[in-house]
Amino acid sequence: MIVALIDNGSLEAAAHRNLRRTADALSEQTGTRVHAVSWKHSNRIPPPELDGTPAWTLGPFVRALHALGQREFLFVPFFISAQGAIGSALRTDLEKLRAELGDLDFDFTPGLAAGNALATILTARIREARAASGLARPPVVIVDHGGPSPVSAGLRDQLATHVRTLLAGETGPVAAASMEGQFPPLLADQLRAPGFVDQEVIVALLFLSPGRHAGPGGDIVRICSDSGTRCHLTELIGTHPLAVENLATALREKLRSLQPVTLVAAGS
Repeated sequence: MIVALIDNGSLEAAAHRNLRRTADALSEQTGTRVHAVSWKHSNRIPPPELDGTPAWTLGPFVRALHALGQREFLFVPFFISAQGAIGSALRTDLEKLRAELGDLDFDFTPGLAAGNALATILTARIREARAASGLARPPVVIVDHGGPSPVSAGLRDQLATHVRTLLAGETGPVAAASMEGQFPPLLADQLRAPGFVDQEVIVALLFLSPGRHAGPGGDIVRICSDSGTRCHLTELIGTHPLAVENLATALREKLRSLQPVTLVAAGS
């Protein structure tokens, strides 16, 4: 069985480097070789920006290993929500590959949204930013990418409710927002809302990896700057140690449930 950590993909080398670091950490924690694979885009990153090794994307990865006789694939989703629009489109592409190649089995481990990991990590990141900024009870905006899926918007709102409970008076108001998309509020509007405008605000990034949205100088930084509100951005979700720990636990449990399937050992 081939195991791969899979993300949406990005044209930013920093995002794919983070995917590789996370896959390596999963390999170390589980004793199972975990490949780093992007759904799309990342194969367009110039290899010199990735230490000379081109990024794998889903179709070429599956086709190459299928040609070598591999038929079983287990994917660890490196998404905020594996049930949103991206997760659904990814499964559709895998079904197309199965129709193309014939003998192909695939499955997924639970993602970070399956338990309380996201709320726990967000809370930890907010506390880090609050301590670093020296603010007493700052307002907080939890911001995701946004998009067409009501599932993702619902998760965003649920996380804000959960984090508000976990913080229990350590901050001011805690709101949810999206960078873009059709489910309000948008970050630009929330930063101008009562209780946030003219305040120093912690913007909690519901993003796993750096890139053109959540990376240095990215869209979130631009939106915060344009709002006129002084914002303190948290570190990312995907770089927190608890992210790897939760993904490793999910992978180990999934692999145990699949025994006695022969696994590809780390380093092989």
